[in-house]
Amino acid sequence: MKKYITLLCFAILVSCSDSSDATESLSTDGKEGSTATFILKNNYMYVVDQANLNVFSLIDPANPVKVKTVDVGFNIETLFSMDNYLFIGSRNGMFIYNISQNPETPAFVSKALHFTACDPVVANSTHAYVTLHSNTTCNAADNNKLLIYNIANIQNPLLVSERNLLEPKGLALSGNYLFICDRDDIVIFNISNPQNVTVAKTIANIPARDLIIDGNHLFAFTTTTVHQFNIDPSNIQNITPVSTLPL
Repeated sequence: MKKYITLLCFAILVSCSDSSDATESLSTDGKEGSTATFILKNNYMYVVDQANLNVFSLIDPANPVKVKTVDVGFNIETLFSMDNYLFIGSRNGMFIYNISQNPETPAFVSKALHFTACDPVVANSTHAYVTLHSNTTCNAADNNKLLIYNIANIQNPLLVSERNLLEPKGLALSGNYLFICDRDDIVIFNISNPQNVTVAKTIANIPARDLIIDGNHLFAFTTTTVHQFNIDPSNIQNITPVSTLPL
């Protein structure tokens, strides 16, 4: 319950800061990392716990209301939004829900199961990108991979590619590039051909756990610091550090 209260307070602050009119509804999607457990989307906040997807109405930001709990399964870890879809990452797979018809009642669309491992996910309109990493917490051994699913038919995600990595964690998309936290580095892949992704650049010695990209700004979060970089999607080699701040 403390977690929900904290998240609700944050949502209220965001809604107030984004609006000059206290009665104006929250309409801007939240910026979330791939390991986020909650998102803000069109007057609602969606929160995952270990087994459920919880929906809170922020139509009246001063009086948030929990309107729905959806039983997803177990070992739920992360939540990501793309258009009208919610992508839920668990240790056992990826689950996709649709919120276009009724944002208060997410509708199950499809799932893609895999071996037990920790599982962040991001997506664009054609593909979903999942990283698996194994450690004692995730109860998996030697299962460090990038999985790429074709979601053109979102009701039937199709695994089209997988690639072995060192220990991938958070990830983020920017145009034709996929940024992945891989142990001590940030590895950037060219995904213009999702069936054959290639390494375009590596930002070395940044042991990030999650990433957020906002326009031309990359934020990399380690356990103790946040690193900011300027990026140029038209020239991915042109990445410049801006700042490093303690957490």
